[in-house]
Amino acid sequence: MYKELPPTLKPRPQWVRYISAYIIFFLGVSIAKIRVQGRWNIPKKGPCVVACNHFGYLDPFFLVYAIQRPTSFLMQNDMGIEPYFLWAPMIYGAILTDRNRLAPSTIKQSIKTLENEEVLGIFPEGGMKGFELAPAKPGAVYLSAMRHVQVVPIGVHGGNQAWENIFRGVRSRIKINIGKAFGPLEITGSKNEKKTQIETISSELMCRIAALLPDDKHGVYSNDERIHNYRSENGFGAL
Repeated sequence: MYKELPPTLKPRPQWVRYISAYIIFFLGVSIAKIRVQGRWNIPKKGPCVVACNHFGYLDPFFLVYAIQRPTSFLMQNDMGIEPYFLWAPMIYGAILTDRNRLAPSTIKQSIKTLENEEVLGIFPEGGMKGFELAPAKPGAVYLSAMRHVQVVPIGVHGGNQAWENIFRGVRSRIKINIGKAFGPLEITGSKNEKKTQIETISSELMCRIAALLPDDKHGVYSNDERIHNYRSENGFGAL
């Protein structure tokens, strides 16, 4: 049964997220064998948007482990959350969003995060769509373009069974690839021109994420020729 998130939920102070990251680090090494590649692509300071696939419930935890910077995550509120995960957003905080539209409050909190030179974390597909990549919603590209910040693509592989494996006493093998940042993004022109640009860049973003995942996880982007180019650009392929 899914629980609704409180409408007043918002990112917690940076020190709360900072301490929480240490707790997540110790939890991470105890419940999984995590390998991170490309951590040098995360800016040590300044604003950026990190965009990642979403195949498993614990993906946000693994992202905090990999990024090692306090991060404000966009979290869907139109489908609720499993009750046993409710404690996580309540402690760490989140920016609530609807998968189908960006509300003014979502935009305001997201922009505030970037203006404070923090990291904004987004799952561009708009939630868990299965175990293969699906088309992106416009939010990640739109928000990064509004503040002209770089986007860092991230691929998390192996996390879809992590929650179940905890109860089986098995430490999952989690592989996290952090790709080369791209942008800053700029969207200009008429409404239709902006829409086309956002769709084009969103497709590029998902191909950049695909380049960080095994071939059988590419979903609708399978056999896209851009993926090979992005792997070359990163200097490494999928783990």
